[in-house]
Amino acid sequence: MPRFALGPVTGLASALALALTALSGRYGYHRDELYFLAAGDRPAWGYVDQPPLTPLLARAATTLFGDSPAALRVPATLAFAASVVVVALVARELGGSRAAQVLAAGLAGVSAQPLAVGHLMSTASFDLLAWLVVCWFTLRLLRTGDGRWWLPIGLCVGAGLLNKYLVALLVVALLASVLAVGPRRVLRSPWLLAGAGAALAVAAPGLWWQAAHDWPQLTVAEGIGKEDGTGNRLLFLPEQLIYLSPLFLPVWVAGWLRLWRDPALRRARAAAVAYPLLCVLVLALGGKGYYVVPLLLVLLAAGCEPAVDRLRRRGRTWPVAAAGTAVALAVAINAVVTLPVLPRSALTVPNALNKGQGEQVGWRSLADAAARGWSAVPARERSRAVVLAQNYGEAGALDRYGPARGLPRPYSGHMSYADWGPPPDSADGPVLLVRQEDAHGIERYFTGCRQVARVDNGHGVENEEQGAAVVLCAGTARPWSRLWPSLRHYY
Repeated sequence: MPRFALGPVTGLASALALALTALSGRYGYHRDELYFLAAGDRPAWGYVDQPPLTPLLARAATTLFGDSPAALRVPATLAFAASVVVVALVARELGGSRAAQVLAAGLAGVSAQPLAVGHLMSTASFDLLAWLVVCWFTLRLLRTGDGRWWLPIGLCVGAGLLNKYLVALLVVALLASVLAVGPRRVLRSPWLLAGAGAALAVAAPGLWWQAAHDWPQLTVAEGIGKEDGTGNRLLFLPEQLIYLSPLFLPVWVAGWLRLWRDPALRRARAAAVAYPLLCVLVLALGGKGYYVVPLLLVLLAAGCEPAVDRLRRRGRTWPVAAAGTAVALAVAINAVVTLPVLPRSALTVPNALNKGQGEQVGWRSLADAAARGWSAVPARERSRAVVLAQNYGEAGALDRYGPARGLPRPYSGHMSYADWGPPPDSADGPVLLVRQEDAHGIERYFTGCRQVARVDNGHGVENEEQGAAVVLCAGTARPWSRLWPSLRHYY
């Protein structure tokens, strides 16, 4: 095994983490982050659309570091830095020299998807790290043949299941690949059962919660597949090119070929099989293209050794300069698309490529619009009035910014917000409804509705809430307890 390039790799990861930290507070919360904050304030072993880990980390971050977007994102940035280091360790596990390890860490650290999830607090931030560690441990298992590695693999899979259930797809892909191309002896180890038991033990609280609530996560996944499945399948292939960078394509293709052809890495051939197999699984389920990014990073790590060798063999200045220019161009493009480096008013192009950029703009403006609508509610009726948000992003924004504007607690039928309601039947007064611009259908559950305000983020950013309506209704068509099941929705 080559020596690990500890100093250069950790220095690079630290520098990238500092850059992310410096940019973390430039825009505002993402809608998912607002939801995580609300969920973290209502701790549970599970939620209808996710396991408990990310909301609990959100609560811990704000408790330890403060109540701001930058503070909330500290765990995601730390996970990003750890992921960069693990990619270098994967390169080393595949025989990569110190130069290849540093190159792997650098390319991974400036890739689009790692930068995006390192900047925002999301389940994908910790999913990326969990998948990469599972891959690293699996490669060590395949190299050494020591079945005891199944135990740390199982513990890491269990932790991943506490964050997001997608890691189960990785387990299926890796096991099937090892069964197909070997080395199969590791599947006969009694430690495999120990690893499976460890994974189930760690994940048990979240799985128990899902079972006790009739597996709502499956309902959510089914809804996403029906709503977005066709679009996800059509975009899957081009997304494989852009989630790292189109300029990194030769490196990860070389990595796949190396894993498949190199006799010295025959033990790791399963990683070459696992990537296309995982792609097939995700396509069949209508999942999102970024689900397979961790295995793309494994291929990228495998391709860094031949990339370094090629540059050394040519021995000329211009190939090195060309490679450096390509990396610099990838850094510039990925930074603009994934990070808050531009003024909000200049987000038109980045927002078209990465909607997460625009979803960090305008939440205070939404709360301001809701406050204007609330002022139209007669003072004598406010004790019986309800503020209802169509989706969890709106509800999270009103949870976060509403109290300072004199707004009461918001309710919503979206995702886990539905479990935190409904309003009491005694709240039979006016309903202040905050909904997206084209979501007129929700008004059929209320009477005497009229629009009293409109959301304008003030920067011309076309996100999901730009132009959202604040509608004042005279009341509900039925008592809240009877109406609530109709208002519940998972997408």
